[in-house]
Amino acid sequence: MNDLADIVESDVPALYRNAPSSVGFKKLRKRLLRETRETIARHAMVEASGERPRWLVCLSGGKDSYTLLAVLLELQWRGLLPVDLLACNLDQGQPGFPSHILPRFLSDNGIPHRIVRQDTYSIVTSKIPEGRTYCSLCSRLRRGLLYRTAREEGCQAVVLGHHREDALETLFMNLFHGGRLSSMPAKLVNDEGDLMVLRPLIACAEDDIARFARAMEFPIIPCDLCGSQDGLQRAEVKRMLQGWEQESPGRLATMAKALTQVRPSHLHDIQLFDFAGIRPGAADAAAPGGEAEEPCAAGLAMTRTLFAAE
Repeated sequence: MNDLADIVESDVPALYRNAPSSVGFKKLRKRLLRETRETIARHAMVEASGERPRWLVCLSGGKDSYTLLAVLLELQWRGLLPVDLLACNLDQGQPGFPSHILPRFLSDNGIPHRIVRQDTYSIVTSKIPEGRTYCSLCSRLRRGLLYRTAREEGCQAVVLGHHREDALETLFMNLFHGGRLSSMPAKLVNDEGDLMVLRPLIACAEDDIARFARAMEFPIIPCDLCGSQDGLQRAEVKRMLQGWEQESPGRLATMAKALTQVRPSHLHDIQLFDFAGIRPGAADAAAPGGEAEEPCAAGLAMTRTLFAAE
């Protein structure tokens, strides 16, 4: 049962009862399981302790959170994730929100869950002027409520469905608009210091997640608050990244790999590297890898293609 190469079709979690049996879907499913399992292991998300941890899995009704829940449930079922899972949806009081869909979906599939109903919609729309984006305030309110729920339910971690493209978009958002090199970490501690925030899908491609969600026929609930607003800076960055990927398939995977191979000695942050201590012959002061390699002709040509004016 522990071998990801063997997808067992009987005695599966209820969520997978009607999963496609095609070879293509099995490969996709196995890839998502493998990437998620590797991320969990690489970042030591499950601590070795006597007490079995409990995770609050945040379910918005979008493709990412449905996929997150499905992958974690399967890893748990296979004995590869020794964690208790509690799905949680925050009903924010948006007009027309189909509040029956997620409770029915979770109950029908025998998934432990909690629905938190809190009207943050009215707060956000009253505080943010018309034409401005709601994301920042909405996110802060939602995160605070989820933290509170996690504490009430005895959970050690809040688990989110952010994926590879989310991390890359955040990297460029911070680069273009924040003047810093930072992205979404796979694992962090909240500001209060009492909860972990985990992103097990952070190495998974958004396209894989979208194809998985379509094949599983999850009852997707669109976000009519933030997702309906045009001109978001993140949407512009998303279009830019998608354009690069179309021009050069595999580019996003290479960029994501760069997030795991950072060289502080080849950046300019004196807080991360002791540039003042560098001296000729002081090998210990240099970062592994020595001098930065000059880009090859092919690499320069690719760069010109990526950044060419339209």
